[in-house]
Amino acid sequence: MDAQFWDEMYRSRDQVFSGDPNGVLVTEVTGLPPSQALDVGCGEGADAIWLARHGWQVTAADISTTALQRAAAAAVDIKSRVAWTRADLNITPPPADAFDLVSVQYFPLSIQPDHTALRGLLNAVAPGGTLLFASHDLADLSPRPEQGFDPGDYYRPDDIAKLLDHDWTVLINETRPRTAPAPAGTHHTHDTVLRAQRLR
Repeated sequence: MDAQFWDEMYRSRDQVFSGDPNGVLVTEVTGLPPSQALDVGCGEGADAIWLARHGWQVTAADISTTALQRAAAAAVDIKSRVAWTRADLNITPPPADAFDLVSVQYFPLSIQPDHTALRGLLNAVAPGGTLLFASHDLADLSPRPEQGFDPGDYYRPDDIAKLLDHDWTVLINETRPRTAPAPAGTHHTHDTVLRAQRLR
């Protein structure tokens, strides 16, 4: 799933996602003092736009130029609050200690033997900051060999929780019902959610 894959996916439809922010993000971030946020795999920008309109300064990163262009066009009212950034976070890590919130919503982060990409995201969380990682419940997913997709190839929140050391405290690590209808053509009824705070 490289840049070409994602650009073609976004170009195949005028709008891929609903335009609403993810329910896990809204639930978990409401009440946090707004500061610097990294939206990983921002897509068409709904989460980044919601964060910016709630006072956050957002770096919104995605590998797809098409998605970023679409997101920026929808965010003209808060363009000074969002930096739309083309990046492959599987290859190039974000700045260390830079964000009070790192939000990873349904981002396909491939499991690596040395966890390089994951450690880059963990290091991006500033001391005192929050990591929020949400994905579809594994029970709602099935392998699609014809597309080269196996859900077991990607990090789940529980995988990440097990890798966190004494510098972190896990606040939430659970499976919960989705707050929004499942995306069209899917049967995603539950989310798995990790919320952790970096202590130092």
